[in-house]
Amino acid sequence: MNSPILVAENIGVQFDAFTALKNVSVAFKARQLTAVIGPNGAGKSTFFNVVSGSLIPSTGRIRFNGQDITGAKQHEFARMGIAKSFQITNVFPQLTVGENVRLAAQMRRSRFGLLVPRQSMTDLIVLAESLLERVGLAKAFHLPARDLAHGQQRCLEIAMALACDPKLLLLDEPTAGMSPEETLDMMDLITRLAEERTVILVEHKMKLVMGICQRLIVLHHGELLAQGTPNDIRANYEVKRVYLGQKV
Repeated sequence: MNSPILVAENIGVQFDAFTALKNVSVAFKARQLTAVIGPNGAGKSTFFNVVSGSLIPSTGRIRFNGQDITGAKQHEFARMGIAKSFQITNVFPQLTVGENVRLAAQMRRSRFGLLVPRQSMTDLIVLAESLLERVGLAKAFHLPARDLAHGQQRCLEIAMALACDPKLLLLDEPTAGMSPEETLDMMDLITRLAEERTVILVEHKMKLVMGICQRLIVLHHGELLAQGTPNDIRANYEVKRVYLGQKV
């Protein structure tokens, strides 16, 4: 049986008098591609920040592989096998594409080895080449990251996240700002990555997530509105009313 890799239990987030999340409980199965969706202000980004370790919930617990990780530092999340790709591209523009990925892999190995001569990192360079080939950037290895198109920079950021060999990959609006062609390429990449690891993404392009995700989590006003397969969500009365804007 496919057991949960990540469990959120009664998650609540309070910012002074504003309730961003309220009693959200959801489990994510291993090796499953899931999208978190909802209207603007639904609490998607807040929930994502909680499960990635960048925000400590006001109430509730987060469990990863059965271990309570609530309140752990963000770098501890990464070392446990949780990697996040941000909505805003987060690469080192002055470094080459290959150096960006090598540095990400090097940081996982040791936080204190940044001054090790490049020549002694043959294995990390080979790893960087392999990961860049996977995301379609093999030919860009020696190019400065700043010279990449927006869609290519998003792929580079995913390669950097993969350098940590995560069990769980979190993608925050991975197709934001992309052209239709770049969007299709990114969704194809995400589908392939989900064959090897658990992937959770926040994405507002409904047709695309409906087409590739095995499961959808729908938030509304900070609460869990619905969860299930794409067919379940399409047929859900409340989702059609508040999210899809359909008259029911």
